[in-house]
Amino acid sequence: MTGPAMVYVVDDDHSVRAALEDLLASVSLPVRAFASAAEFLAHPPADAPACLVLDVRMPGQSGMEFQRQMQSLGLLLPVVFITGHGDIAMGVKAIKQGAIDFLAKPFRDQDLLDAIHHGIAQDRARRLQDADRAESLGRWQSLSDGEREVVRLVVQGLLNKQIAHQLQLSEVTVKVRRGNAMRKLQLSSLADLVRFTEKLGL
Repeated sequence: MTGPAMVYVVDDDHSVRAALEDLLASVSLPVRAFASAAEFLAHPPADAPACLVLDVRMPGQSGMEFQRQMQSLGLLLPVVFITGHGDIAMGVKAIKQGAIDFLAKPFRDQDLLDAIHHGIAQDRARRLQDADRAESLGRWQSLSDGEREVVRLVVQGLLNKQIAHQLQLSEVTVKVRRGNAMRKLQLSSLADLVRFTEKLGL
């Protein structure tokens, strides 16, 4: 999740791929280059923070079309577009669709590297956030149905006595379930519990 990053380059021009591979190697960034989007899809991305450098105009599927396809495929890689044929309108559209940057060829090496590093940092943060949410969801799923019922009412602001009345339980049972839930969720306060449930959208 926080280990070595990877950069993917998709560009139909062999000389551009070779130049980008040399540039990224010079700053110790691992890179894998592909001549088309189809070739990229045939080699699933590694389980590591990454960024995709994508040419806009390529034979067959364009970079812009592939960016839309990535969204439908659930590929969440940050994209940096490079193009020799772009315009302002195209760049605005790409950014609105989530691209990190839109660089016209010839571009400064440092501008590309800055965009790639930004993309990798964004992807690393997303992956950590996803991992944290998955871990929290696992804790939530460890609760019994009864404990979840109590938690849902606790975060609504109900007192133990009110929860007991609503669920037709004894107040002691409510306290036990509440205590068990807090222990399983590894939380120590009501504020922590509220934040936890908000994070999971419960």
